[in-house]
Amino acid sequence: SKVLFWGLQSTTSTTATDTTTTDKMKDTNNDNPFLEQDGLPSFSKLEPHYLSPAINILLPKMERDLEELEEKLLQQKSSSSSLHYDDVLPVVETIQDSLSFAWGVAGHMKSVQNCDEIRSAYEENQPKVVKGFTSFSQSKPLYDALVSLQETEKDESTKEEDFHVQQRHRALGNAIRSMKLGGVGLEGSDKERFNEIKLRLAELRSKFSNNILDATKAFALTIEDAASMDGVPQSSKGMWAQNYERYVNEQQKEKDNDSSSSIPTTDPIVVDPDVGPWRITLDGPSYIAAMQFLPDRTIREQIYRAFNSRASKDDTNNVPLITEILSLRSEQSKLLGFDTYCERSLAAKMAGTFDDVANLSNLIASKALPAAAQELEAISDYARTNGGKIYEELDKLKPWDVTFWSERFKEEKFAITKEQLRPYFALPSVLDGLFSLANRLFGIVIKSADGEAETWNDDVRFFNVFDEESGKHIASFFLDAYSRPANKRGGAWMSTCIGKSEACKRDIPVAYLNCNNSPPIGEAPSLMTFEEVRTLFHEFGHGLQHMLTKAEVGDVAGISGVEWDAVELPSQFMENWLYDKNTIYGFAKHYETGEALPEELYEKLLQQKTYNAGLYLTRQLYLGQLDMALHNGYDPNGEESIFDIQKKMAEKYIPHNPPIEGDRFLCSFSHIFAGGYAAGYYSYKWAEVMSADAFGAFEDVGLENDDEVKRVGRKFRDTVLSLGGGVHPTEVFTRFRGREPTPDALLRHNGMV
Repeated sequence: SKVLFWGLQSTTSTTATDTTTTDKMKDTNNDNPFLEQDGLPSFSKLEPHYLSPAINILLPKMERDLEELEEKLLQQKSSSSSLHYDDVLPVVETIQDSLSFAWGVAGHMKSVQNCDEIRSAYEENQPKVVKGFTSFSQSKPLYDALVSLQETEKDESTKEEDFHVQQRHRALGNAIRSMKLGGVGLEGSDKERFNEIKLRLAELRSKFSNNILDATKAFALTIEDAASMDGVPQSSKGMWAQNYERYVNEQQKEKDNDSSSSIPTTDPIVVDPDVGPWRITLDGPSYIAAMQFLPDRTIREQIYRAFNSRASKDDTNNVPLITEILSLRSEQSKLLGFDTYCERSLAAKMAGTFDDVANLSNLIASKALPAAAQELEAISDYARTNGGKIYEELDKLKPWDVTFWSERFKEEKFAITKEQLRPYFALPSVLDGLFSLANRLFGIVIKSADGEAETWNDDVRFFNVFDEESGKHIASFFLDAYSRPANKRGGAWMSTCIGKSEACKRDIPVAYLNCNNSPPIGEAPSLMTFEEVRTLFHEFGHGLQHMLTKAEVGDVAGISGVEWDAVELPSQFMENWLYDKNTIYGFAKHYETGEALPEELYEKLLQQKTYNAGLYLTRQLYLGQLDMALHNGYDPNGEESIFDIQKKMAEKYIPHNPPIEGDRFLCSFSHIFAGGYAAGYYSYKWAEVMSADAFGAFEDVGLENDDEVKRVGRKFRDTVLSLGGGVHPTEVFTRFRGREPTPDALLRHNGMV
């Protein structure tokens, strides 16, 4: 992912590094895949031991080039010679490009092919890489030059049609602000301490992520009693049977490899999904299916407690890491003159103050809280009526009951199940429909290019994106769709492989789209849940903003330079199309027969759109405000623990379904402790105001009016997707919608009006 010299994090966590034997260190530079940067990464050759030699070449060169630039800037200042934009930011982009590319590739590999060797390489190189980029964010000659440029360029045209000038203004303003937040104004011991904290925080973020991955991998529950699978869908049983099959066969393979005999001691086993055994793990598809479908509440409780206590004890305990992270963020913010980390975070976001965020949260909460309480009571009544004596006597459902009974209630209420829909959501068909929608809305053509680029796993696919009108190849992307709990981090994310930059002569942006969806089982393709389809559409929305950018200034191209609380606009916008009939019928066909999704199933899909919307909204508000509370004056070394704060926020935003005693969800809240969402998780709702309102523009012209939908779609491409960080998000939205956003559409889409 792109590394920003201004001292702010990139859109995804950076990653890996080296430590190897002397022999491996002797690899020639010509053979080092991290130094091959003319095209796409050489994934087939990438190995952790190559990283240190690459860093040891690229980092000193970057440092020398920065020193030369600083000398040149100082000479220009002393001679009072004129300074031009092209003398500064484009030069910085080119100086940083090679190391940014190598480090970004290493970071990606740590996320998708994690192993001890990659971690070791990362931990060895991270401190010096962070120091290297910090030297840019704290360069006073560079800062003075940027301030001077901003002053001389402020009178240049900023009219809407002069996008080139607007990009430069935004890049300058963002860089100056980011350098201030990166400590350029600090001196002496304050500067030294600031940089110590920066290095330590980078180390802690990496350790936090590693602990979650390790804790997730450490748990598995094998079930042999077929009665425990009563009513469980075939897809879930198949997934867990396949888990067990792979586990046993891999264990046997390791034994055979350790044996002196070259003949395998046993044949690989094949597990019948209807007979078992079944192996349940804590990766997303497995955990969610367990909560939704396992009828035995004792087993559900065991899995729930394991999931919500991940990384909270023993060698993977994230509690002390959280305490240190919060303490260091607070200290670092105070060094910059802010009272809290929250203030520092909001200084670079659309929402200017804590009150702005709280006001939006409270507005939504006023509608969502009553709805959530009613929804949970309806689920509880259903469980008491249909669950037998144990539920009749329960005053309140436990968290491991809510998801299970919510699914049963939804199935009866709408007469539709997830299993009925899966055969119509085969990944190949979903991709065809998604690409057809992109063509319809944005005038692009996406073509499979498997084999044209090396990949890190056989399941990864590669695609090229073309502008339909000109036929020009404008972008590409990798798609890593499936869960791999052994070495791939959880969640879903888009990150940068190659960013667009005129200065670096990179004109074809390339994205990584990563999901953790259900893998194929047996001979069938990946049959997705509706939620997994939504996730794919979401990440593709991020990818579109990266790939369809018209900005040429690298620091504001694509998602770079976009305020964090606006980044989720395109992603959440794309989710809305899953309820559009033309879109759904563009891909919803049975993977075996080709039969289109029956009309009655589509109608039921629409009917359940707002099912439990109150519960979902309050959960998101709870997480957002918990994040803000931890970063807005909370003393991690005081009397209150982080779990006390969690309890307070739960009482306010999810009083109907509070966390259990001993809940340790915070220990796996990687968004705010390992990602870029610290004092920014509220961004999902902030951006959803804009994304819902943006989709409202299509509703206004009629979703069945194809000509108008295409016209508005092209306008969305020409504004939201094209301008990137080159224009402030408020102006971008105003250019598209003709006015500033309102929360009306968000509330309407969630059934809160």
